[in-house]
Amino acid sequence: MTDASQYLLVCYLAVHDVGEPVSPGYVADELDRSPAVVTETLQRLEDHGYLTYEPYDGATLTAHGRERAAELYETYVVLSTFFRDVLDLEEPDGEAMALAGNVSALVTERVAETLLETEDIDAVDVSA
Repeated sequence: MTDASQYLLVCYLAVHDVGEPVSPGYVADELDRSPAVVTETLQRLEDHGYLTYEPYDGATLTAHGRERAAELYETYVVLSTFFRDVLDLEEPDGEAMALAGNVSALVTERVAETLLETEDIDAVDVSA
């Protein structure tokens, strides 16, 4: 679930920003996709049990969808932080959004460990 992961993640983030249901227009704007493509993808996510989709109203995450989206969100946050703090990328959130569904739990864990090590190194007083 690569590109569809972005849609699921956008819906998850939108629930906290604008509530549910999440309008297809909102998703289209966030991902710079056409409304037709968004509608098709939301319907496909509904077929997989991640959300319910009502035309003109929008998408509502199911329990299964919230669980998967929460996992994607964790990966997104770790990658975004890594891209911003370690790689100093200009668009860390966009890069993280694009990759969140393509990174395994192991990679996410290792990147998080690397971030913690980097913070520990930064916190060490080297003036002694």
